[in-house]
Amino acid sequence: MGNAMSSSLAPECTEAKKEYDDCFNNWYSEKFLKGKSLHNECEDLWYDYKACVDLALAKQGILPMLEEAREDAPFDNGGVPEDKEKK
Repeated sequence: MGNAMSSSLAPECTEAKKEYDDCFNNWYSEKFLKGKSLHNECEDLWYDYKACVDLALAKQGILPMLEEAREDAPFDNGGVPEDKEKK
């Protein structure tokens, strides 16, 4: 049985996730940790994987709910809705 982290939330995106994970793990251990590179060379693979997951979430009707939740508690505000900030 495979590791749960090796498969994607959306089965059709598992291959894209594997490609990104393999690339990132190699870059992180072989370049970043050794001070050879600060630029994540796997960024394009990340965006491909993210696009696949976003499409799968949209097909399942989940993406609109996720976007609404992000508006209610945006990450750029520490997860606190602007109208609920302590002043």
